[in-house]
Amino acid sequence: MTSDTATSDTATATATAGTHAFQAEVGRILDLMVHAVYSDREVFLRELISNGADACEKLRYAARQDDSLLAGDTQLAVTLAPDAAAGTLTVSDNGIGMSREELAGNLGTIARSGTRAFAEALGNAGDTQPGTAESLIGRFGIGFYSAFMVADRVEVSSRRAGSPEGWKWSSDGRGTYTIEPDEQAPARGTRITLHLKEDAREFLEPQWLESIVAAHSAHVPVAIRLKEGEVSREIADGSALWLKPKAELTADDYRDFYRHVAGAWDEPALTIHYAAEGRQAYRVLLFVPSEKPFDLFDPDRKGRIRLYVRRVFITDDAELMPAYLRFVRGLVDSDDLPLNLSREMLQHSPMLAQIRKAVTNRVLSELARLAEKDPEAYLKVWSAFGPVLKEGLYEDLERRDSLLDLARFRSTVAPDGWRSLKDYVAGLRPNQTAIYYLTGDSPAQAAASPHLEGFRARGIEVLLLTDPVDHFWVRVAAGFDGKPFRSVSQGDTDIAAIPLVAPADDADDTAAPAAVATLAAFVRQTLGETVKDVRASDRLAESPVCLVAGAGTLDRRLERLLSRQDGAAVTRSAPILELNPRHPLIRHLAAQATAPGDKALLADAAWLLYDEACILDGETPSDPAAFAARLTRLLLARGAA
Repeated sequence: MTSDTATSDTATATATAGTHAFQAEVGRILDLMVHAVYSDREVFLRELISNGADACEKLRYAARQDDSLLAGDTQLAVTLAPDAAAGTLTVSDNGIGMSREELAGNLGTIARSGTRAFAEALGNAGDTQPGTAESLIGRFGIGFYSAFMVADRVEVSSRRAGSPEGWKWSSDGRGTYTIEPDEQAPARGTRITLHLKEDAREFLEPQWLESIVAAHSAHVPVAIRLKEGEVSREIADGSALWLKPKAELTADDYRDFYRHVAGAWDEPALTIHYAAEGRQAYRVLLFVPSEKPFDLFDPDRKGRIRLYVRRVFITDDAELMPAYLRFVRGLVDSDDLPLNLSREMLQHSPMLAQIRKAVTNRVLSELARLAEKDPEAYLKVWSAFGPVLKEGLYEDLERRDSLLDLARFRSTVAPDGWRSLKDYVAGLRPNQTAIYYLTGDSPAQAAASPHLEGFRARGIEVLLLTDPVDHFWVRVAAGFDGKPFRSVSQGDTDIAAIPLVAPADDADDTAAPAAVATLAAFVRQTLGETVKDVRASDRLAESPVCLVAGAGTLDRRLERLLSRQDGAAVTRSAPILELNPRHPLIRHLAAQATAPGDKALLADAAWLLYDEACILDGETPSDPAAFAARLTRLLLARGAA
């Protein structure tokens, strides 16, 4: 077995057995690595298994030129052997093995790696065969030393394939190591014995070792065996499901793997499995769940796509897709992504950015294909993850059009169903030039809003947007199919040119414009700075009043949402009060406004109109006591009359 990878060639092997100093400030480096580089102690097993897999891959390559190196032992594997009585864990392989010089060079120098030297030698030799340098794992040469996180002492016994000599390297990780001849070395390959610390004895439990392998190393290119006493059993077969042709896999194969990688028990709603070739080679196996993961709305909005490099698990925190696709589960396996020292954080890499872009586009295209071929199945996906996908409408300008194609909405046409924007545009009314929407707390609450009355009278469909993210994306989305998005509760409606579905039978039901203007001026003066303006409405058909936001200001519900957040510095703007000149109450009050006499009760009525509009908008009167007093005075006056 070799150490993981390399960045230094400074060490030279010693020519004699004995005690030697590490070729670096090993105490400081090991302490830094153990306490800072790795966040989970169990990562040591991943690193040692990876090194063993590297050694086996090297032997496979070397055997192409000299098949005698296999010496009849062709079943390459990594074996784990816990010994509770001795307090040791042994990790062994039957790979290429190491000579005395390689032990000193690879293990005696921090960050020097036979793996990298081997890969560079292949490159210098002009080797271009697949499965050689590209299949090697290591890059930096410190993975081996992660063993000191759990061990007081590490012993490495190794014999180079084809060599009669075996050697033993041992160290406590405190500054020196020894190398000596070892007649007990394996016939070929490497055996690493970890003398575990007292607080690391859980790594002697077979079930725990098996679970670590399943999580981190189940798909390395060689089999992994667990030896308990004299009994050995295979816990990973060295195969990777995502490397197999799709034709060889069944729905059950995908379901079982999805449940493993996602830690879920539902059925995948969509499976995406493909291989990318060209400038970069990588394989993708992704799943869209059918049920919401428990962490879907965690504040960190992290994805859970696993990154593998040559079938070795690296991280599930590589940001392989944007946050609005964080519900997707699965993995990406790359052949040549650069990694950092610990493999837990990737270097900023153009290759990673390209993979992210390509995989994201593929997921969206597969969702679009599902929406076209199986609308019912897609609606189940949208019902579960629509609020998350809509985050992309706000964040991802590049893919906004694709996401708008995927979006589905409740609307006044289908309050209990779903409508696409293509459906909406296909049903535009004559002279309609915008896509109208209304935000609300629920579809039922939004559908009951008075703001919709004029639109219903003209047969205009209105989208009912009830997710918090809706307040944000509609402000930045330019529109769809050349039609801008426009709120029915903000600014002017501009719907007068759209014909009514059933024209009014009696035009005399509308109050005289001059009388309505007089009433509006009186109400405006009475309410003062509470409102920005008071005006006649063409959006109301049945209700007497409503509140709307002025053009260029925040939607009233968005203002309310932001003002509720801790530390919010949102000052709520004064709304516009609109009066319905066709409503009997407004006609009556307009007549009173133009008639001579005391206007005290009319002033009470003005405030009550405003309070009624607040209630219709989902708010309570700002001064309940004043509201009750005004209502009492009007009722008494009505009774006296």
